Amino acid sequence: MNDPQGPIPLAIVRVMDYVLYPMRTDIPNMVFADRQGNIMDFEGLGMVGRSGDYLVPVSSEETIALPRGSQLYVLPDRYPIGVDRQTGEIVVLKKNPFDGKGPVFAVAAFLCAAHTQTYLAAWERRKGAGVLPLYAYTALGFKDGLVTAAMRTDESRRQDPDMFRMEKVKEGIAAWKKELPKNRLVEHLTHCAMVYGCPAALNLFQGREEGPLPTSPACNARCIGCISFQEGCEPPSPQQRITFVPTPEEIAQVAMKHISQVEEPVVSFGQGCEGEPLIVGDVIRDAIRLIRKETDLGTINLNTNASMPEKIAELADAGLDSMRISMNSARPATYRSYFRPSYDFGCLAASAAEMKKRGRFVSINLFVFPGVTDAPKEAEALKRFIEENRIDMVQWRNQNMDPDVYLDLLGQAFPSGIGIRRLIEEVPVRRGYFNPYVPKG
Repeated sequence: MNDPQGPIPLAIVRVMDYVLYPMRTDIPNMVFADRQGNIMDFEGLGMVGRSGDYLVPVSSEETIALPRGSQLYVLPDRYPIGVDRQTGEIVVLKKNPFDGKGPVFAVAAFLCAAHTQTYLAAWERRKGAGVLPLYAYTALGFKDGLVTAAMRTDESRRQDPDMFRMEKVKEGIAAWKKELPKNRLVEHLTHCAMVYGCPAALNLFQGREEGPLPTSPACNARCIGCISFQEGCEPPSPQQRITFVPTPEEIAQVAMKHISQVEEPVVSFGQGCEGEPLIVGDVIRDAIRLIRKETDLGTINLNTNASMPEKIAELADAGLDSMRISMNSARPATYRSYFRPSYDFGCLAASAAEMKKRGRFVSINLFVFPGVTDAPKEAEALKRFIEENRIDMVQWRNQNMDPDVYLDLLGQAFPSGIGIRRLIEEVPVRRGYFNPYVPKG
C-alpha cells in the first residue's frame, strides 16, 4: 500500500524478514516481547493499531503517554505487527530483530480507568492460539517512553492509582465491620476490595466518591464477555458473582453510611460482581425507600441493562436519581449478538423514557470497540438513540474481550470506521467514564 495512513485489510498482511529503513518520525516505534517476555521497542518498524478488520499505522499525534496504573500484557501465540517506514507495507514480525531468534509476541496495554481506547493492538494469531482473557487490548508503541492509542474521557481521579491507600482501606474495613458486624454486604465488599482490588470497593472503605451496592446473583442476559459468570472454562471469569441477595436493610445501611461521609456521594446498584439488579428490583425499591426516608442527600444510581421498564418506573418513584444503560451497540442485531438477551431491545428506550418523564439523569455505558463502535451505521444509530431518548451522558468504556472472538461473534462485516476520537467529539452530550454526582433540582 502506498498510503501508510490508510486502513489496510487484514487479509493482505504479508510476512517478511525485518529490514531497517530510514526513520519516520511521525510514527512511534513498534513494541514487542521476546521469548523470555522482555518488552522492547524496534525502531525499524512503526506502530500499527487495529480497527475492526483493518490495520492502521498510528501517528504520534494519535497517541498519549501510557497512563500511570495501566498494565502491559504479553499475548501468547500472537505475532506483533508493524509498518515498514519506507514503503508503508504492513509487516508481521516473527523473529527478534536484535538476535534473530524466535518466537516473538505481540504486546498490548490494559488502560487504567478514565481512558478510552482508540485502536486495538495488532497481531497475527498462530495456529491453535487460545482465547484471550476478558480484558481490553489497546495498541502500544514507543516514542520517548511507552505510548498508547487512547484518550482520557473523564477528568475525575476517583480511580487513579495514586488515590488508593491500602492502610486507609484496611482501617476503613475494620471500622465498617465494627459498626455493621452482621452486614453480609460489608463482608462481600471486603472480599472485593482485598482479593480483587475492586476500585469501587476500595473507594467505599476509604470514604470516597462512588459506593457499590451489589445485589443480584442472577441475570436475564447471557453476555459473551460477562466478567462475573462464564458457562465454560474459556475464558475464565476474573471475579466471582455475589451468591446472595442482601436485605433492603443491609443495602440501606451501607448506602447511608457512605452518603454520610462523602461530600458528593454516589451509591450504585449494578456492579461487576453481580448479575442484573432489576431481577431483584423489589429489594432495591425497598432499599431506596429506606434510604430516602432517612436522607435526600446523595445520588442513587442504577447500572442496568434496562430490560424492565415497569421496574425502572417503580425505582424512580422510590427515589432513584440516575440510570446507566449498558450497551455495546444501538443497533438491535449487534446488541443481541453480544448480550443474548431474554428481553426485547425496545425495553432500553422504554426504560430511558420512564426516567426522563420524571426528570432523572440517564447515561449509556458504551462498550467501545474500535472498528465496530465507530462504523458508520453503528455511529449513526448511536447518535439517533441518544437524541431520541434524551440521553444525558455517554460513558466511553472499553470492550473487555478477545477482539477476534468478538468480531466472530458479531458475524457481520464492518466497513472502515470514522475513528473513535472523531465519534466521541461528534456525540453532542456529556462525555465521561464514571457515574457522576447529580445535584438535586
